[in-house]
Amino acid sequence: MIDGPYFVLTVLGVLGTGLTAGAFCAFSTFVMRGLASLPPAQGVAAMNAVNTAAVRPAFMLVFLGTAVLAAVIAVVTFVLWPEGAAVELLLGSALYLFGSFGVTAAANVPRNTALLRLEPGTAEAAGRWPAYVREWTAWNHVRTVASAAAALAYLLALT
Repeated sequence: MIDGPYFVLTVLGVLGTGLTAGAFCAFSTFVMRGLASLPPAQGVAAMNAVNTAAVRPAFMLVFLGTAVLAAVIAVVTFVLWPEGAAVELLLGSALYLFGSFGVTAAANVPRNTALLRLEPGTAEAAGRWPAYVREWTAWNHVRTVASAAAALAYLLALT
């Protein structure tokens, strides 16, 4: 069983990955559907507002802090190689770093940046909006599953 500071790191890992999975799950299950049901000009404007609001300390602390924590857990695991939990810890870290943080940087953020460049009421924005919703949501499903699986892996490391 993991104990001491390593236990605290792992519990924080469960919490961070779980909170992130919950935020992503909300977007995948109802936020994006709600935005997609709006006229394109309103959907684009609303999503741009959401993307701007997301880059605030509360969410960034959880999202980026969990990425740092996952990296620390991976490094500490390689150094200490805790008996019986190393695979789960490394798997949880990899799932979060690549499937959540990596997908965000490689897939979702570039789409957000491109959407932000569009003028919401234009024909171009209206034409791009359906593809944006479809692609962004598909990648968000990946982030959701990866974050939830990371939380599960960390949780299993504690058992």
